[in-house]
Amino acid sequence: MLHVHRAERTARLADGLAAVLARPLADPFASEVVAVPAKGVERWLAQRLSTALGAGAAGDGICSGVEFPPVGQVVGEALAAARGSGEADDPWTEPVWPLLEVIDASLGEPWCTVLAQHLGHGADDHRRGRRWAAAARLAGLFRSYGAHRPHMLRDWAAGRDTDGDAPLPADLAWQAELWRRLRARLGASPAERLEADCAALRADPGLSELPERISVFGPTRLTADGLAVLDALAAHRDVHLWLPHPSPVLWQRLEGRSVGRRRADDTATLPRHPLLRSLARDVRELQVRLPAHQGEHHADAERPATLLGRLQADLRDDVVPGTAETDDSLQVHACHGPARQVEVLRELLLRLFEDDPTLEPRDVLVMCPDVETFAPLVSATFGLGPDLPHPGGALRVRLADRSLRRTNPLLDTVAALLDLAQGRVTASQVLDLAATPGVRRRFAFTDDELERIRGWVAQSGVRWGIDAVTGRPFGLEHVVQNTWQAGLDRVLLGVTTSEDEPVWLDRALPLDDVDSSDIDLAGRLAEFLDRLSDVLTDLSGKRPAGSWVETLAAALESLTETDPDEAWQLSQARRELAAAGEGAVAPVQLADVRAMLADRLRGRPTRANFRTGNLTVCTLVPMRSVPHRVVVLLGLDDGVFPRTAGMDGDDVLARDPCVGERDVRSEDRQLLLDALMAAGERVVVLYTGADPVSGAARPPAVPLGELLDVLEAMAPGARSAAVSRHPLQPYDVRCFTGARPTSFDPVGLAGARRSVRPRSPERERRPLPPRTGPVALDDLVAFVEHPVRAYLRQRLRITLPGEDDEVDDALAATLDPLQEWAVGERLLAAGLRGASPEEARRAEWLRGTLPPRGLGEQVLQRVGGRVDALVAVGRPLVAATPRTVDVRLELGGRELSGTVNGVRDGAVVSVTYSSLSAKHRARAWVLALALAATEGTGRAITVGRLGNRARTLTLTAPADPTAALADLLDLYDRGMCEPLPLAVKTSWAYAGSRLGGNSPEQALDAARKEWNREAGGEREDRSHQHVWGNRPAFEGLLAALPGDGEQWTGETTRFGALACRLWAPVRNAEQHS
Repeated sequence: MLHVHRAERTARLADGLAAVLARPLADPFASEVVAVPAKGVERWLAQRLSTALGAGAAGDGICSGVEFPPVGQVVGEALAAARGSGEADDPWTEPVWPLLEVIDASLGEPWCTVLAQHLGHGADDHRRGRRWAAAARLAGLFRSYGAHRPHMLRDWAAGRDTDGDAPLPADLAWQAELWRRLRARLGASPAERLEADCAALRADPGLSELPERISVFGPTRLTADGLAVLDALAAHRDVHLWLPHPSPVLWQRLEGRSVGRRRADDTATLPRHPLLRSLARDVRELQVRLPAHQGEHHADAERPATLLGRLQADLRDDVVPGTAETDDSLQVHACHGPARQVEVLRELLLRLFEDDPTLEPRDVLVMCPDVETFAPLVSATFGLGPDLPHPGGALRVRLADRSLRRTNPLLDTVAALLDLAQGRVTASQVLDLAATPGVRRRFAFTDDELERIRGWVAQSGVRWGIDAVTGRPFGLEHVVQNTWQAGLDRVLLGVTTSEDEPVWLDRALPLDDVDSSDIDLAGRLAEFLDRLSDVLTDLSGKRPAGSWVETLAAALESLTETDPDEAWQLSQARRELAAAGEGAVAPVQLADVRAMLADRLRGRPTRANFRTGNLTVCTLVPMRSVPHRVVVLLGLDDGVFPRTAGMDGDDVLARDPCVGERDVRSEDRQLLLDALMAAGERVVVLYTGADPVSGAARPPAVPLGELLDVLEAMAPGARSAAVSRHPLQPYDVRCFTGARPTSFDPVGLAGARRSVRPRSPERERRPLPPRTGPVALDDLVAFVEHPVRAYLRQRLRITLPGEDDEVDDALAATLDPLQEWAVGERLLAAGLRGASPEEARRAEWLRGTLPPRGLGEQVLQRVGGRVDALVAVGRPLVAATPRTVDVRLELGGRELSGTVNGVRDGAVVSVTYSSLSAKHRARAWVLALALAATEGTGRAITVGRLGNRARTLTLTAPADPTAALADLLDLYDRGMCEPLPLAVKTSWAYAGSRLGGNSPEQALDAARKEWNREAGGEREDRSHQHVWGNRPAFEGLLAALPGDGEQWTGETTRFGALACRLWAPVRNAEQHS
């Protein structure tokens, strides 16, 4: 007989099951069979039964002689027993490979046109790599059809193309024919045999070895074939179905109803409680599909007098939400993104454990829709080291049902290799592979060495592709630049020679940034890339799956190595690879192999991950309905929960679903309802309620919003009372104020205290004491080029973080202005050295900085024309042999010392690809003065660009250069005491206008435009922003008045006085040509 047991809480169901199991079976050697929906339920149920079975007063019993198979296994073994064969002997158990062969044989036939187009049959494109994935998906659909609508497949077998009732849609008719072709290969399907098998089980109970009593515990959805088999087994056995159901009142209201298609289902309108209407579809549809049975309701004890308890009672009684007092039994926390959610979770748990000493980690369950996203955040947030003494580090946290890629690094390496072989082999992909644990150990890469390699990759221009062959599918077969081969050649050649030496081998340009101490690292990098190239070459072609498995195993041997304590990783990787290729006959391509392994690398929870005494973090399924004192739902973000799986256009069931057929969104909604009913004392929900970057508000997930609406109906104001909005940062003052601070973070507390400490702006603005001692000429030059940056670096010893060499994976289609300037500077330097334009351009191609082919040629033509003009003007100026002049001057008791390089015919000569600007004038002026003060006369000649033409700037030192240097040294001393309002470009614009006869207002307008210029404006300068704030206003430069010794006739601001003082001598001394 079929017995259906119901209860609102699974704990009552477990107690009822224990009472049933306490009655011994007739065969003392037979094991009880209790089918469960998930491993987490199995672990909890075994522990719960052990407190009742064979237990004394202390509850110290044992759960032994009880098997906990999945429901599908019980059904499958019963059907196999009815046929007189093993379940594994049924060819329909693993139909993917046979189906793939059928598909390959049918693609040329007219009825298979839709599938042939999807798979790119007859075309040489990427769609041909969908074969295995398409076969696996179709096999899954056929399996689903057999489970949910076996009568539809019986129609197909009889040649009737229906969806079980109505004619099959015309665009899906090819599936019926494909299934018939598969049936012709494998024989009659389980759906066709179902009725006969069930009849055999009814006629002869001895066919199945199942005991006289079996139980199915905790399902919220059962397939049509599963229900048929359980009903057949119930003819001669006691079959107990233990169903968690939130409302006995709703159950009674639905009794006797039977519905076929979901579109005709009016039971959705019967529940009175809004959450039962929106969340309980799965259990509602399961009830109306149950066969005749004997029912029993296991009444639950009264719920606690809390908001959560009242909500559970209303659901049980299926009534319109009644009034209740607000409390903290149901909490919703809105945070800024996943990382902040985990931080808030840690603090909330610490608060719960502090408030209730009886609460232990095993009493708390954390469920998360997207555990792969949150798992590393949980590990980092709860796994704090001893250097960060946070009490949350003492919490025992266990992550369950993670994918094999996350638990076994070698399987992650396999997946990475498959991605590389299928893709472009980008610079970042290869660097990430080199940083994986197994590869690092094999090639002994340290953290510093990996960072060194990253720098080489950026400097050598590596973007993607092992060599030119990699670019063949992308039309770049003959482009060697930007490949790993080209970059490695540059590194290896850089070991022995420099870029300036004309000893270029084949097509490689030496990389200068390779020291003699890097030889060993360069060799190990070369070995790694050589082995990787061999592996990727092997991962190609079309061959049997077994051959692919051997190739991947050999790749792991070649590229990885594990610690002795982690040898299990290699063994597990080999087992998983071998299992993925079992039963394979048809040859497959790389894309097929990737799809084949993807499913095996997904999360598969094991029994050992649950109920270990630790705080468990898992997805929503494994522990559904399992009671805990506190249930936490983490990451219930809009767009993530419920799952947004769109309708599969090839799924016959989804076109017109029947009651009881799977819908993932309804399944997730049911999971939320199960969690609400499973919580004994508290439910805590965390979601992203604000954008972590912009701070813009984000809505909760729709089911969560429905829950909040119910709370508001129960108690006006409960919605706002239940939702806590947390600040973005863990050191926000609001985390540590109020009667009950929300954070236990000592580091955050220190930050919060510092943030409210009174500032001392007067002391911060007070100039530093003047410096004494000698001044380096280079320091003075750096000051006039950028006064504020020089103050930070030379006086405060602050070097702002610049942009590191970033690894770029894309071939450049264009160059930004700075990149184009660098190309111009290198071509100009080569031209001034006497190199031919062809040789200089060839070196630029080999450097890997240019866009490919014609795009790079355009850059070279544009830049090369400008360079030619500069070389024509500059080369005669640098023809003379340069000399170096040592400078050592006494200026008012201060010594100025250094060297002036590039002196030719009494002038400091420099040629630059840049357009001549204030920076070049300032530098040339200081060097001209230093040369004149040392040798009596001095000039500075600077050649730069004016559009596409060359422009020459000549600065001649005055008759008394030491006086001018002394004045600059005074400015320098002032600038080393405080940051001067003396931005070089802006001050040059002001001084040029004022000294040209314009009014202060006109000069300020010119300076303001330069300061606020969109491209290269000095308000965007990192040093200026560090001193004066983000995008400082120009008016801030005008706030101070001239100080003692800083006055300049007609200038009322310190900015204006200093600008004129710096630039007036320069303006008087310059000549242009």
